[in-house]
Amino acid sequence: MRGIWLEDGALSLRDRLECPKVNRGEALVKVTLAGICNTDLELVRGYYPYTGILGHEFVGTIVEAPSQPSRVGSRVVGEINVVCGACEYCAAGLSNHCAERSVLGIVGRDGAFAEFLRLPLENLIELPPAVSDEAAVFVEPLAAALQIREQVHLKPEHRVLLIGAGKLGQLIGRVLAPVVSELVVVARHSAQVELLEKVGVKVIDEAIIGERSIDVVVEASGSSSGLDLALKAVKPRGTIVLKSTYAGKASLDCSRIVVDEVTLIGSRCGPFRPAIELLGKGVIDPTDMVIGRYGLAQGLEAFKAASERGALKVLLEPGDVRGNM
Repeated sequence: MRGIWLEDGALSLRDRLECPKVNRGEALVKVTLAGICNTDLELVRGYYPYTGILGHEFVGTIVEAPSQPSRVGSRVVGEINVVCGACEYCAAGLSNHCAERSVLGIVGRDGAFAEFLRLPLENLIELPPAVSDEAAVFVEPLAAALQIREQVHLKPEHRVLLIGAGKLGQLIGRVLAPVVSELVVVARHSAQVELLEKVGVKVIDEAIIGERSIDVVVEASGSSSGLDLALKAVKPRGTIVLKSTYAGKASLDCSRIVVDEVTLIGSRCGPFRPAIELLGKGVIDPTDMVIGRYGLAQGLEAFKAASERGALKVLLEPGDVRGNM
């Protein structure tokens, strides 16, 4: 099997990887398309000491499911956290924080930048025909964007600032715009600005943002300067939602947080089914974010394209070659 392998901060294309062996309750999924996201790029930079096949945004087809053979042939996306189901977090309905979890392409489990992957059947969600493969790749990051609405009680009168308009920021903008009366975005690249304006989201220059003027700030820039701007802009008793992962450590003015009683919320994975529903109804169409499709053989070139400043979504297409099983 062919796949994109990360080890000691170096990417390589490997042609003779072992195809995943399916355990009871699991399925083997043939990957149709997979998307490169900022977390993948941060893993390469050293965000987390991961070794293995990268990738967690995917759409594919179940080709083996010994315990549920009727699901073979289903077109699916997959929840990326594989959990124990028995710990205190799982029992409390917080399985995404399971202490024993593995995470597809991120923690202890090979990911989607390969011809095949394996996940528990309970993680795999069948897609309606109305959701194209290209749109389905966005289910995981769209769900992450929707998680903000799960965690923060947004009111129509709230003034919301989004810092960062990259791969995830574009989706956050589309998710938040319908639920608040004023959403403004700091974006630094023309392609990002054009997409936001196309869907009616207002872009502003960060220089005009007043100090202590914003009710809710979402930081999705992936840079420490974005975090500094968030802290400058948020009102006393306001909220900062952190959507970025960083390679290295970011500094934070804790005194400002204490004095102004600012709420910090970390935000990660989100609900898949609402994301699929939005895509299926055409409420959100993220496919205009795709800037390139590459075969696995061009995987390193794809990562280079995805790493360019201001780059949006780059897709990997494993193709039909089954390779060395």
